[in-house]
Amino acid sequence: MNFRITLTVISLLVFSFSWVQAQDLEPDYPSTSSGIDNKDVLIKGRIVDQESQEPLEFAAVSLFSQSDSSLITGVTTDLNGQFELKASLASPFYVEINYLSFENKTLSNLSIANGQRVLDLGIISLSENSQVLDEVEVVAEKSSMQLQLDKRVFNVGKDLANLGGSAVDVLENVPSVTVDVEGNVSLRGSENVRLLIDGKPSGLTGPNALRQLQGDMIESIEVITNPSARYDAEGEAGIINIKLKKGSKKGVNGSFGLTTGTPDNHGLSYSVNFRRNKLNLFSTFGLRYRKNPGGGYNNQRFLNDAGEWIGFNTNQDTRRGGLSGNFQFGANWFINPKTTLTTSFLYRKSNEDNDSFVEYQDLDVLGNITALTTRTNDEQERELDLEGTISFERIFSSKNHKLNVDFKVFQNEETATGSYVEQGPLNVAPILQRSDNLESNYNYLIQADYIQPIGQNGAKFETGTRITLRSITNDFLSEEQDEQGDWITIPSFDDQLKFQENIYAAYAIFAKESDKFSYQLGLRAEYSDMITELVRSNTVNDRNFLNLFPSINLSYSIHDEDQLQMSYSRRISRPRFRHLLPFFNLNDSRNQFSGNPNLNPEFTNSFELGYLKYWEKGSLLSSVYYRHRTGVVERITTINENGTTIRFPVNLSTQNAYGLEFSLSQDITKSWSLTANWNFYRALTEGEYEGVIFEADAVTWSSRFMTKLKLFKSLDFQTSFNYRAPRNTPQGRSLAVYNLDMGFSQDILKDKGTLSLSIRDLFNTRVRRSIIDLEDFYSESAFRWRNGRQITMTLTYRLNQKKSRRGGRGGNRDFEGGFDEGF
Repeated sequence: MNFRITLTVISLLVFSFSWVQAQDLEPDYPSTSSGIDNKDVLIKGRIVDQESQEPLEFAAVSLFSQSDSSLITGVTTDLNGQFELKASLASPFYVEINYLSFENKTLSNLSIANGQRVLDLGIISLSENSQVLDEVEVVAEKSSMQLQLDKRVFNVGKDLANLGGSAVDVLENVPSVTVDVEGNVSLRGSENVRLLIDGKPSGLTGPNALRQLQGDMIESIEVITNPSARYDAEGEAGIINIKLKKGSKKGVNGSFGLTTGTPDNHGLSYSVNFRRNKLNLFSTFGLRYRKNPGGGYNNQRFLNDAGEWIGFNTNQDTRRGGLSGNFQFGANWFINPKTTLTTSFLYRKSNEDNDSFVEYQDLDVLGNITALTTRTNDEQERELDLEGTISFERIFSSKNHKLNVDFKVFQNEETATGSYVEQGPLNVAPILQRSDNLESNYNYLIQADYIQPIGQNGAKFETGTRITLRSITNDFLSEEQDEQGDWITIPSFDDQLKFQENIYAAYAIFAKESDKFSYQLGLRAEYSDMITELVRSNTVNDRNFLNLFPSINLSYSIHDEDQLQMSYSRRISRPRFRHLLPFFNLNDSRNQFSGNPNLNPEFTNSFELGYLKYWEKGSLLSSVYYRHRTGVVERITTINENGTTIRFPVNLSTQNAYGLEFSLSQDITKSWSLTANWNFYRALTEGEYEGVIFEADAVTWSSRFMTKLKLFKSLDFQTSFNYRAPRNTPQGRSLAVYNLDMGFSQDILKDKGTLSLSIRDLFNTRVRRSIIDLEDFYSESAFRWRNGRQITMTLTYRLNQKKSRRGGRGGNRDFEGGFDEGF
């Protein structure tokens, strides 16, 4: 299968390249249907660096009347340095080109011959201004939060609380995003969110990989709460896209980082690129050693056969972590000004030793300790990720007319071994157990997207197709030593799970933008073929289904400062692989977790209304949303006769959820800014499992407040506060979680370096607490992956890069009609 897929992709790329080369033989003049009348002229050209002949993107090109120097129109160059502008010209004119740190250039006394419709200025070279290069230090920088009606972009590298942290730490500081103790990511109260890396599925989105991925490899986080048909239909709550750093500036430049902290958190990293002529090379690297002390407790009470309340207390101490590393290398080949081929390779490896000590205190009806049992666990996890990507882009007569073809393959190999010793009373022999878990994950993705503008009235048609092939094998074996010293297989912990998931998708979108009103109509079809097989149990669950996913986006611009949007989409949430695993974890013999190989997908109809308001120094995004879900997966807890709990997921219920969300960004002064987010959420859940009714009315809210202050010319101070209110669950409730983070940064080495200090969870309050309250069972539990506050110091050195000094307008305005271009 691997050979056929690779051959198909290579053939597709060769065909595309050959076709593009043929297209390049034809001039790119506008057709007679381009909309240019007899008085309008198309003026085009390309701006390059005089020394290197590399294109200069985002150079300003302005067209002036020669007679009175009045501005006629203007435009900026694209990523290939090209520009096109249309104007009605009746007299001589001149063109000015401006680019930061380059000499301005003026083309004077230009004119148009009678009947001439196109004026090609050809290649225009600009030379660097050495004096400006030495003096420029103040440039606009990206806001930490950029608000758009279809998504929010968080430039997480600017958040001092993220320095020295992992991808999980970064996500925990994104408004409306939470991460639980098991590493599951939630958005607006729902775990059914699609995680992507650079717009594509990746092996780096698993809970373990996110904890090991260094935060300083991340450029930004994009949160898309109601995606269009262009995106995967996966993810009831939306999409979280993690964008990794990739440089593309000319010459050699980059940044290097060194981190140390307590508890053990040490690492080094770099992000560099080299660009010359038609080739750009980029690379990122991170090496990290981390050990997290954690733990918690679980106090359980249950009714015995005599109707009396007895129980036990569980106290657990953990120490998790080890050495992990990430390396990425890639290249952009600018074949010609309109054709780009990109390749990249990513390698990640980790070696972790995870130890835990569990103490059980058995209690009688009076709460007295009747027995004491301890359990010592020693686990080793070895994980390897490999990813390869090939992307092809062809831009036609305009930047909005393009074809993208992508191929990606990634594989994951994970081996986990463990040894367990449970010791009861001294006169009883200890229980010795061991486990071996081998998991292999192979994924292939082929995708093509095409965008075709229609006429000159802002309309466009999009279509695309995507094939995702996924194959996972998990071989799990647990054994226990008998009295003779022989290792005997534990039946309920011995099986091999094979999971095959193939998804074939196609979509079509029609969109039109105008000065005031824009709309987008889309339809996506996905055929899913899923097979779950328990080999030793000889159990096979074969499912396939075809589903349609419509999407509607409406946008209205009240005026330049106010934007209104309404959207609808239908979504699907397929079972996660780890939710299908039927194997228990041996870490805690009295509180066990397992999956369910018979889980079915959830379906969601999602509606959202958003209002985006700008003013001089700030912006506010207000949203109202509603979601109706069927086949909702909930984790429920069952109790056996000795009080041991088993927690597993089932398709339990239907759910109606609605909420309000506000995101504020404000520059109070030139040196003081703040961002704030508040999300109110209510979910009504109704369901039944094995004759038991499960209902919950969850009313909760969460908020994040961050303020940043420049104390002196080169010293920044930041503090942020996160709060998540209590919420009800079908069997109990989750209690409040809150924490305060703080950070300082000081520029050094003539602004080529920055020294930063970050303190996470200053008052040691980030604890996950929950209650289960049933007629015959009650428990209170608390757990944290990392005990105590974390203090981290980071040194960053910039090579041929200038640090930005001035913040942009609060919440950068990136809205252009309200519809994203996709990944």
